[in-house]
Amino acid sequence: MDEIPKDRLSGALRRGAVKKHVAAIHVSGKLTLLQRKLSNVLLLNAYDTLISRSRHQIDARTLCLMIGYNSNDMDTLKQSLRGLAETVAEWDMLDEKGQQEWGVSSLLSYAKLKGGICEYAYSPALAEKLHDPKVFALINLNIQRRFTSGHALALYENCYRFVRTGSTGWWPLDLFRRLMGIDGSSYYETFKHLNAKVIKPAVAEVNKTSNILVSPETRKTGRVVTEIRFRIKDNPQLAILDIDDGEAMRHGPVYARLRHLGVSDRLARQWLKAHGEDQVTAKLDYVETRKNVKSKVGYLSAALDGDFGAEQQRDDVPAPTSARAERLRRILEAVKARTPTQRDADRRLFLSQLQDSAARDDFSRHGWMSPLNAARIAEFWQEMSPGLFDGIEVEAV
Repeated sequence: MDEIPKDRLSGALRRGAVKKHVAAIHVSGKLTLLQRKLSNVLLLNAYDTLISRSRHQIDARTLCLMIGYNSNDMDTLKQSLRGLAETVAEWDMLDEKGQQEWGVSSLLSYAKLKGGICEYAYSPALAEKLHDPKVFALINLNIQRRFTSGHALALYENCYRFVRTGSTGWWPLDLFRRLMGIDGSSYYETFKHLNAKVIKPAVAEVNKTSNILVSPETRKTGRVVTEIRFRIKDNPQLAILDIDDGEAMRHGPVYARLRHLGVSDRLARQWLKAHGEDQVTAKLDYVETRKNVKSKVGYLSAALDGDFGAEQQRDDVPAPTSARAERLRRILEAVKARTPTQRDADRRLFLSQLQDSAARDDFSRHGWMSPLNAARIAEFWQEMSPGLFDGIEVEAV
């Protein structure tokens, strides 16, 4: 499966180092590999507004694309969302005052599909825990797409947040079985079977596929294995798959300009990684000179995504009034209204439909303003947003 382009996808973010009291958020239930991937994409999409918004949205086609299955398979999507709503997340941790806190919540409080949009929400208590970088680490989507086993992805998720401490700590085997989604199976009550069918294959896939290396250690009571822990270290061969936290970027002048304009920390670092300081600076210079722009952040987003700027018209030159120009204006407005994750997915989805190398190259250079793909782009956005071109006279594109 093709990777999500590292230099463009907002992707997973590593936050601060795991501190002393690492919260244990355990997800019970037998999630499929698809459901685990879905859970990560939904969290990534909602992360920046987890606390400030009670509901989150992502269009269904984008969601399917990011997970890697047929974008028309709504039945599978419904089944996966139902599974997340029926899954329990449980935490047991020390709060800031050193008091023990236990809590339980469904993984999603609700989800619905309407008009091609997936709307969903987390309970306020769970949203607070998921947003805390000491508690939960977002998973790099490029890495999760490589997994073919649900057990391996589950092991990776539960080990990755301990990478800074080097060990998961000791887990009772009954807890480990819950984390792997195999509790209740008499077959896996026997450690020999658990080790052969779950632990060894999962460890092998994590070490081969991901940016960390894990090694299991067991502890016995008498002759019976009762606990397991995993030693964790960075995988130097696949470390490139991980996205650094962009700490160095935060000290640059271009980052400061973006933040002053109102761009979020995550989005500022994403744009700098994807486009480089020179291009972002050029677009900033252009956007800051524009008059009568309601949202300069939104305009900058469209400028970077559509690769327009210096070639655009001056404020004192009347804008073209042709149907073609109006169509393009509406397309760029539609692009601007979408989230960074959705814009990345839109570009990848459109590129996947281009078979001609010249057409692909032209789109890579010019984005949604690609002259060679004007007709295809109009058809794409008409399908994405029915009614987008209502009122525009028919004109060959």
